[in-house]
Amino acid sequence: MSVSLVSRPSFAILSICLMGAAPLASKADSVSEFYTGKTLTLQVGFSAGGGYDTSARILAKYFGNHLPGKPTVVVQNVPGGGSTKLASSLFNTAPKNGLFLGMVSSSAMVIPLYGKRKVKFSPDKFEWVGNVHRDAVACGVWRGAGQDIKSLTDLVKAKKTVIFGSSRPTSNLSKFPMFLKNVLGANVEVVHGYRGSKPITLAMQRGEVDGACMFYGSSIQGPYKQMYESGDLNLIAQYGEDGKVPLFGDATPIFPLLKTDEQRDMARLLFAPAELTRPIAAPPGTPKDRVAALRKAFTDTMADPALKADAKKMNIAFDPMSGAEVNRWFAEIYSKPRAIVEKTYTLTVAKKNPKTKK
Repeated sequence: MSVSLVSRPSFAILSICLMGAAPLASKADSVSEFYTGKTLTLQVGFSAGGGYDTSARILAKYFGNHLPGKPTVVVQNVPGGGSTKLASSLFNTAPKNGLFLGMVSSSAMVIPLYGKRKVKFSPDKFEWVGNVHRDAVACGVWRGAGQDIKSLTDLVKAKKTVIFGSSRPTSNLSKFPMFLKNVLGANVEVVHGYRGSKPITLAMQRGEVDGACMFYGSSIQGPYKQMYESGDLNLIAQYGEDGKVPLFGDATPIFPLLKTDEQRDMARLLFAPAELTRPIAAPPGTPKDRVAALRKAFTDTMADPALKADAKKMNIAFDPMSGAEVNRWFAEIYSKPRAIVEKTYTLTVAKKNPKTKK
């Protein structure tokens, strides 16, 4: 006589558990089946050769290994409007199937908040996969701007106007020095029309402008390291709320100088996006199971020892955020009172006869 090792009630419970697990396994299998043999395109909102492009290519090298189905991952550059061109196409026309992602500028993502410029995307509706790096930013001048300027106090007291280079009035390259001027009383003006950091750097070296607000911690460790260590580039102001960044040396922290809650709220609204430096989004409507897989793959990729080794060779130290963290970050930015948003825009965006480079 045979004896069953599973009683009838236990067998029933086991059957129910197995039935419940089947949909989960099916979902995992469907994601793997979808990505098998496919190509995932990681689009970058800037030209090849810059910081965004470099970060995207390091990520793309390993990202497919951590996705179910191990798809091929390629990088495509879609420059234009500080990544607003990419954000618009990702939001409106890109296939919503999990095969197209975009690395965009967080500064571009706050444009809809101000409502002063028509854009065709809503940051809160993107499916955020993660953020490659958190960074800190500082303003600097070339060789003391000819006035031995070494701190923000020196800048405020400067007798001769200090000229900062920028791309356009709505860029952080313009808004950051305008905050120094209109909130802290610094003697600065901004010249627009430079197409990115490289032309501004050359303009500083030629004496066309005195400085810029574009020096991230990662860039001080990279392309600007020699200029900084030689003393040619003087960092004078840093914008992080959490205190001084040792890498920036004696650059004056902004927040301790702010006198009112309103000033601090404006500073958080203006400067916080600069810290979220490489966010990656999937189009709205991307299937949730694929979004979950993309988010997990992103987290696993950023922890991959091989990726870290590649980054170290290039003198890059990533500080990633999860997709959920990026969602919370944008939710906080977009919760700011309207009065603070309007005043920040009024004080920092040059609207009347902005100077342009000759």
